[in-house]
Amino acid sequence: MADIAGQETARHALEIAATGGHHMLMIGPPGAGKSMLASRLPALLPALTPEEALETTIIHSVAGLLPVSGLVSRRPYRDPHHSASMASLVGGGIKALPGEASLAHNGILFLDELAEFNRVTLDGLRQPLETGEITLARANHHIRYPARFQLIAAMNPCRCGYLSDSERACSKAPICAQHYMARISGPMLDRFDIMLDVEEVSPEHLLTTQESEATASIKNRIEAAREFASQRLNTTNAPLNSVMNAADIKSELENNPEITDILNSAMKAQKLSARGLHKAVRVARTIADLNASVSISKLHMLEALSYRQFLTGKLHSG
Repeated sequence: MADIAGQETARHALEIAATGGHHMLMIGPPGAGKSMLASRLPALLPALTPEEALETTIIHSVAGLLPVSGLVSRRPYRDPHHSASMASLVGGGIKALPGEASLAHNGILFLDELAEFNRVTLDGLRQPLETGEITLARANHHIRYPARFQLIAAMNPCRCGYLSDSERACSKAPICAQHYMARISGPMLDRFDIMLDVEEVSPEHLLTTQESEATASIKNRIEAAREFASQRLNTTNAPLNSVMNAADIKSELENNPEITDILNSAMKAQKLSARGLHKAVRVARTIADLNASVSISKLHMLEALSYRQFLTGKLHSG
């Protein structure tokens, strides 16, 4: 993380995503650092538990991808090319082998140039993102592979990539951006917890000799936030906030009318779906944990909602 110049907002959002296991979409011009940010995420995450390592190793063994050591000891980081087929992404083929989504189990699936993926292929990820598994149907049997992964994606705002730069944008802007964004279905976009506009880094930030905050100190904050969540829930191993169920979300909103009022306004202004509302509360809970706050405050909720304004604002208007 010390290598990343500037991008304070993106760095903070990545910290939130790492803490709560949230799916994240970054949209920005070429060279802004989106892929670089994604590649740093594995170093911010805790090591695999013995159970997770065994699960992950079994999947990789089925796919014929066992490491030399015989045991997968690091969280997977899979980054398939945007030309990937449905079978290679979600699994299938003659032998019904696990795809990239299952190979990313207990780790990260990074999809660069998201809008360049086949739309039908991308939509094949919607079910595993909700259930954490993939079922491959065959004539005489069904095969189920686990697929609990954290989805991180990146894309340009339009085909030329320079929508916000009038000097470099193509002559079809902003219509080209609307067409480009339409390549991704609304239900797929709704699966992201955090949607972030990653701006181009200024020359001042690029040429500065001052180092950015290192991975180790950020990881310490993430570990402290997860420990705080465990104490808050009175458990030794708290589940990630990204999988909070409806009862947990309802509990967070009880006796907190200020937050309820904010959500009511957001549902009207941002046209939030029920899924979108739940995701906003989950992200707000993670922000609260990073601040060692027992309850979600107004500022936590507003920040979480700001990561969804991109969906109803710039993303659809161009």
